Amino acid sequence: MLTQRVIACLDVKDGRVVKGTGFVNLRDAGDPVVLAERYETQGADEIVYLDISATDEARGTLLDLVLRTAERLFIPLTVGGGMRTVDDIAQALRAGADKTAINSAAVRRPQILTEAADRFGSQCVVASIDALRKGDWWEVYINGGRQPTSIDAVEWAARCAELGAGEILLTSIDRDGARSGYDIELTSRVSRAVRIPVVASGGAGSAADVVEAFVSGGAQAALLAGVLHDETTDIRTVKAALAESGIRVRTATNTPRPSSLVPRPSLA
Repeated sequence: MLTQRVIACLDVKDGRVVKGTGFVNLRDAGDPVVLAERYETQGADEIVYLDISATDEARGTLLDLVLRTAERLFIPLTVGGGMRTVDDIAQALRAGADKTAINSAAVRRPQILTEAADRFGSQCVVASIDALRKGDWWEVYINGGRQPTSIDAVEWAARCAELGAGEILLTSIDRDGARSGYDIELTSRVSRAVRIPVVASGGAGSAADVVEAFVSGGAQAALLAGVLHDETTDIRTVKAALAESGIRVRTATNTPRPSSLVPRPSLA
């Protein structure tokens, strides 16, 4: 049986980790490389870097930071923000990322997901979806949560899977930073709509919230950010709670990355 994943997310702006509520009111949370190493030591299964201002500022992602981090991590690294073309994705993978998260560019030109999956493999392609509740449905937002699209998030997730994405990173804008628990209804709807892993994001306030994301939400992975940065809890505590609930998790060991996650072919 596969283990469920606990992922540490680091939102990066101007070279620093930041955290806010509902994608606004950002505060400094520390150095990205230092935090990434700390969370790996605690037992994180993966690290996600999201360059939250790259798309809005029409620039590429922070490749130097990716390179410095990848050199020091044993666990997989996902990078998102500013991925506008397949060449941008190739640069991130060449710098050391194992996966790339694509949000705004996929909404504007969905075929980028297919092109990236064909070139690098679907395991390298994460469709990142930021969703805001609108009554009985959720609307996809792009440009770091600044621009509405009128696209239904559940339908868009299914479309992303059809186009070749290997994973869905699903963030509830309503729950982001609120620490009131993940949006279980949204997570479960998307999990039922696709056959690829869904990563629950936005709202983690305790280990119990992570358990609920797996048990009730059907997620295969859960993202944590603010509760880790503020040391409200840590990944060891979360994983202990998961294990007590009968959820299979990986124990903390620093072992080399699986070779299947190290992107090498067709990067030129």
